[in-house]
Amino acid sequence: MATETGYPGRLPSAFMTPGSSSFTEFLASYAPELLPGRRTPPQQAVTTEAPHGTTIVAVVFRDGVVMAGDRRATMGNVIAQRDIEKVYPADDYSCIGIAGSAGMALEIVRLFQVELEHYEKIEGNPLSLDGKANKLAQMIRANLGMAMQGLAVVPLFAGYDLDRNEGRIFSYDVTGGRYEEHSFHSVGSGSLFARGALKKLYREGLSTEEAILACVHALYDAADDDSATGSPDLTRKIYPVVAAVTADGFRRISDEETGQIVQRVVDARMIEPNGPKAPLS
Repeated sequence: MATETGYPGRLPSAFMTPGSSSFTEFLASYAPELLPGRRTPPQQAVTTEAPHGTTIVAVVFRDGVVMAGDRRATMGNVIAQRDIEKVYPADDYSCIGIAGSAGMALEIVRLFQVELEHYEKIEGNPLSLDGKANKLAQMIRANLGMAMQGLAVVPLFAGYDLDRNEGRIFSYDVTGGRYEEHSFHSVGSGSLFARGALKKLYREGLSTEEAILACVHALYDAADDDSATGSPDLTRKIYPVVAAVTADGFRRISDEETGQIVQRVVDARMIEPNGPKAPLS
């Protein structure tokens, strides 16, 4: 900085020049090599050589939306980490869960958080929920080259829409396609099993506790059939990361509260290993 400006500590002119409200666009012009999608793709696929995160679930309930993720990261057949966090606040009224290449996903999450904060500071107002979902789609699309080499990032985005006064869920594919989901959704290797569980458990008008309970049951079922999804670790007190987003904003559910719900689920599974049964009609 001192070399360009001639004065130590003074910001280069690029930082003082008016531009768009997008931090990603600014970074693309000033230091494009720092963008996750601008890295040089590896020569060979690395699908089993980097830690991958797995199952994330989200449920719309009467006051907003709940998102939960298991804590396991895998590298091939090896458990790379037992307590990785996969659910993060995106801003005050939205959250993002990561599945796919863990390192690349974390970079995109941090850049997305900065992008939303930067926009709000420049414009004086936060992006709409649809605007946030579209911005995340652009960032995923920019990572397509790395995704084709096996470093795919497939997040799940959810938030409270202040204009509609309701929770909403958005999913993506590796090309940046954006899809709004209704009532519930899941992503990651255990998502098929988690979604099947939610299909049987979901009811409109769930309370916060019921929505969390449904998510924990869904993650339990995913871990039951998918080796890359971690089940609740009662001995180490490692529980799923759970967050609720309502009109009051983002709130991470405490480990103590999640632990109590996890214990209820595990106790119930001691009696019914396959979980609660939905009525046939």
